[in-house]
Amino acid sequence: MSFLKNLPQDAALLDVLRAYPETAKPLLDYHEVLLRGESPLTPGERELIAAYVSGLNACSYCHGIHTATAEAFGVEEGLLEALLLDVDSSSVDDKMKPILRYVQKLTSAPSRMTPADADAVYAVGWDDQALHAAVSICALFNCMNRLVEGLGIQAPAGYHATSASRLKDIGYAGLAAMLDEES
Repeated sequence: MSFLKNLPQDAALLDVLRAYPETAKPLLDYHEVLLRGESPLTPGERELIAAYVSGLNACSYCHGIHTATAEAFGVEEGLLEALLLDVDSSSVDDKMKPILRYVQKLTSAPSRMTPADADAVYAVGWDDQALHAAVSICALFNCMNRLVEGLGIQAPAGYHATSASRLKDIGYAGLAAMLDEES
């Protein structure tokens, strides 16, 4: 139920973006660069990080949408639930495990990050660009989770699949273009 009085009770995040285009455009531009731009991480891996962080934060809206989007990019169905139980025993690629452990710690205990946490990411072959991408996606989705939860945004039935399909097909730049067309 949306807490914003100028939006319907069943408003989705897209409704918030439409209502506040001056903040939506730069936010969507940042999403596009992080989640679809050049990166050593695939779009599926980046969506996996977004979904994982959102799951850690118990943001069902973002977790559901980005889980479905990660799966649309080829991430194994059910992997996100397994990751939330235990990264180490999950079937995620071993190279992704240090990144996921890193973003888990950054989400739950950011002041406790150490060089050893970064070294674990580097030890499996990731570079500075990959670490920067993972940290940036983690930070963005901690922000997005607070935005969604703080505004009371919930997903209606079937919305996760609809949104995931849109994100896979047109990306975040396509969402920004949709908003431009509507204004």
